[in-house]
Amino acid sequence: MNLNALIDFTLVATHSGLGKASRASGISKATLSRRISDLEEQLGVRLIERSARGLKLTEAGEALMSRTEGPLSEVTDAMTAAREGVSTPRGRLRVAAPILFSQLAMGRIGAEFCAAYPEVFIEVVSEDRRVDLVEEQFDVAIRINPSPDSSLVGRCFAKDRLIVVAAPELLRPMPGAIRSVPAIVTSTFQPTHWRLDGGQLVLEPVPTMQFSSLLMVRDAAVAGGGAALIPQSIAWNQLARGELVQWGTVSGVEPALWVLHTSKRLAAPKVRAFVDFMCDHYSDMSLVLRG
Repeated sequence: MNLNALIDFTLVATHSGLGKASRASGISKATLSRRISDLEEQLGVRLIERSARGLKLTEAGEALMSRTEGPLSEVTDAMTAAREGVSTPRGRLRVAAPILFSQLAMGRIGAEFCAAYPEVFIEVVSEDRRVDLVEEQFDVAIRINPSPDSSLVGRCFAKDRLIVVAAPELLRPMPGAIRSVPAIVTSTFQPTHWRLDGGQLVLEPVPTMQFSSLLMVRDAAVAGGGAALIPQSIAWNQLARGELVQWGTVSGVEPALWVLHTSKRLAAPKVRAFVDFMCDHYSDMSLVLRG
């Protein structure tokens, strides 16, 4: 099969017409049409319906497009890099990242990354759900403590700690028996005990209010609403200013952030550059989110 014909079919399908594909690629409409006809003849099926209104993919054409668009893009990137003798990051980079991390860090990180790699257009989508990188066409995903997945590879770039904090006027219970405390919790709260500093202090949180955002939980704690279990990374400023007091660190829990990409594709230069950039940005593995 002629690889150029397959590439040209994808080009025409992406631009929804011979004219637009010709202008985008510099290849004549006649050449594009001939290569698509040759491809249809080799496969024995019609891929594109031609009419006065333009071009429309057949069912076979849509199936071929869905299976080859991603791999062909990676092959084209690799061929371009090989011809140029370098691997220059370029093109659109789609990133899925947790909402809290996106709100507090990804704006600044995105701007700095694009300044370093001006040929990359970055698109960040804030999602707490587990996105499918292939089906939803993401290049990379940032995840907290990801479960093992043979289809993904990547690197851990930062670590955090879960701490219990409260306003200074709320006195920290003394170690001993399980102590009940008024608590500010998130929407995902499950009845449990907070074991601090290796079990030296065990708290039973009694929810007094509930929020969907950890930032709201933090701010409610600053206002004296109760004790709160939050990542240390979002409380640095409040602890430093004395607005919050740290009661202890939750034992056995260490949130780790990973930047992941699919292992079934040739990693494009833009993906490799982003992974390296994230690891360099948090070179000490400390996740300090100001906000």
